[in-house]
Amino acid sequence: MRFTLSCIGRMKAGADKDLFDRYLDRARKSGRGLGITGVSLSEHPESRAQRPEDRKAEEAKVIQQSLPPGARLIVLDEHGKNLTSPAFSQKLEGWKDEGISEVVFAIGGADGHGQELLERADLKLALGAMTWPHQIARILLAEQIYRAITIQAGHPYHRV
Repeated sequence: MRFTLSCIGRMKAGADKDLFDRYLDRARKSGRGLGITGVSLSEHPESRAQRPEDRKAEEAKVIQQSLPPGARLIVLDEHGKNLTSPAFSQKLEGWKDEGISEVVFAIGGADGHGQELLERADLKLALGAMTWPHQIARILLAEQIYRAITIQAGHPYHRV
């Protein structure tokens, strides 16, 4: 199984990117023993359209076109489900047990996701009730992927 974070916009160098990269690296290393063959980032340009609805539609199309066949899609959305870390880990492990080869996590642009992408999602996931800057959302998601892997591995990183 592979995990790909598909994000609109680019993360600039600095402390935020360093922390994000650290969690991705930890997830890659910890996941190998569980059959997780990769954890990667795919960045897409922000739309230059004038209207928010047009920007969302263009960005959604770019993410949809990048989806590998048969991939599960988790869309980060403020109206999505709030899962505990163990429930998130169980969801990913269940898909792995079903033979799903790729899970794509989509973080949209500043206006959110287009309707087509939301309808295509296998899971809409919220990172809580608050709105987070995209850089922080990336870090939080990368950490939760790492945490999910450690839960599956029985590693003591996640404490109850």
